[in-house]
Amino acid sequence: MLTISPHKSPKTLILGIGNTLLTDEGIGIHVMRELADSQLLLGNIEFLDGGTLSFTLASPIEDCQQFIVIDASEINSKPGTVQVFENEQMDHFISTGNKKSVHEVGLVDVMSIAMLSGRLPAKRALIGIQPDILDWGEAPTEPVRQAIPVACQHVHELLQKWQA
Repeated sequence: MLTISPHKSPKTLILGIGNTLLTDEGIGIHVMRELADSQLLLGNIEFLDGGTLSFTLASPIEDCQQFIVIDASEINSKPGTVQVFENEQMDHFISTGNKKSVHEVGLVDVMSIAMLSGRLPAKRALIGIQPDILDWGEAPTEPVRQAIPVACQHVHELLQKWQA
């Protein structure tokens, strides 16, 4: 876990989720690592590899004011398509639109804990990337790999928008 923290900005959690042993399923982790390695994001930012999710992620979500999750998502588009779901749109998508999951618990389950405790971040977004192949393999397919810089740009844009 890498934390960059000047004191004045709100705490932002950037959570990559997925299984890096299942080709495109691991894209959330690959994007999160790219963002952390680039060291271009400024502010109080925590990067977290959420793997295939667990209830232990509720606490880091509750402890931030801004939350960005990156994951392979079924958005009914061509492989590598990136779509951003923000705030209530995110809540609706994860509770109704993304039922297929290989994660041990769903993102909606983890976020429900934060919501029930009254600590769901007001600024939150899902950056969903349409996978192509979810089979054994340690690297994403080419169209999904090409989505990494696009997803990173969306993270930058969200953070700029939220700071305004």
